[in-house]
Amino acid sequence: MIRKDFREGIGYSVVEFDGARQIFAAARPRRGANFAEQAEETLQSLDAIYHQEGFVGSIVMQTVFLDDLRALPDCRRRIREFYAKNLPATAYLAQPPCAGYHLAIEAWGIAGGKNELHIERRGEEMTLVRHRGNTWAYLANVLPATAAEAVYDRSLSAFHSAGERLHGVGLRFGDVLRTWLYLGNITAPDGQTSRYLELNRARTDYYRNVDFADGRVPGEWNRPVFPASTGIGTQDNEVAIGCLALQSARPGTVLVPLENPRQTAACDYAHQYGPESPKFARAMAVASGDAVCTFISGTASITASDTRHADDFERQTQQTIDNIEVLIAPDNFRRHGFPGMGAALDDLALARVYIKRPEDFERARAICRKRWGELPTIYVVADVCRDELLVEIEALAFSPRQDP
Repeated sequence: MIRKDFREGIGYSVVEFDGARQIFAAARPRRGANFAEQAEETLQSLDAIYHQEGFVGSIVMQTVFLDDLRALPDCRRRIREFYAKNLPATAYLAQPPCAGYHLAIEAWGIAGGKNELHIERRGEEMTLVRHRGNTWAYLANVLPATAAEAVYDRSLSAFHSAGERLHGVGLRFGDVLRTWLYLGNITAPDGQTSRYLELNRARTDYYRNVDFADGRVPGEWNRPVFPASTGIGTQDNEVAIGCLALQSARPGTVLVPLENPRQTAACDYAHQYGPESPKFARAMAVASGDAVCTFISGTASITASDTRHADDFERQTQQTIDNIEVLIAPDNFRRHGFPGMGAALDDLALARVYIKRPEDFERARAICRKRWGELPTIYVVADVCRDELLVEIEALAFSPRQDP
């Protein structure tokens, strides 16, 4: 189901899911002394893969990680020229790639039969994909539409902006199944709380009137449903939102919000972790046809609701991967009422590893390779939402569905 390929500077997975081919690539420069040379070399590597695998004109979303936002205007110009009329939804993040590179790029693409799959591009922020009765919306780099400086106000404005963009193409925010929340200086104080806690307060207030996954979670589901999510720091001072939404008219396409039996559901965190708990699921799985795609939220070294192995990077990384392994396992799907589904670490197609301290990169890469083998992975430097957490990992898994 997943074919993985690696060469110097780039790794990618090609996946057959629900009658379409998808590609997930993680690329960094192999050489180049400055930003311009590294950007050109990275884009050429991606271009070679797109041509080789048949994904020219089929990239729908990408994330560009930059070590210096002063390079953003030049980077944006190069990206626009490279993709031309096929520009995907693109986020530019102030998260320096590990090992001293000036940039790294994560790209998602989808290809299928001309009569079955239609890609509609709405500028740099949004791409729509219509396929077999499903409409997927990829939304990137949504910024606040307010001059207010408070994190709460800017976060709430960004959520409203994302909702308006989805509404403009006939979708609801309730169709969102995965979000990325990027916040500069994420652990810094903000009044009596912190910037991250103010982001959570805004998210809670915006979600209050949103009905997620309406009618697509089967059975007697008696818990709140929230999207999978990553909330992570950046080296600027802004808040930005990205999301993935699915509107489905296909019978048999179901959503499975997953919680980890080793962890307290984030929405149930006690008030000691903030006046409003983080509203997200540990993962969101989409079962369609004979396959399952599982979007794994940003995951850290937490069991119950407490940080484990403070100040021990290696044990935190191992615990984080343990949490992911338990979360996506068939036993956990069965525990949620969905036998016949589930995945293992071998079923991962892509991962991002956020590392707080640059000097921990080599240890992180060694542990990850030992646990999940060769996997397209982006390693970047970013603050995690708790001061004592040193690493956070998000991932994407594909696995067969035994009882479609």
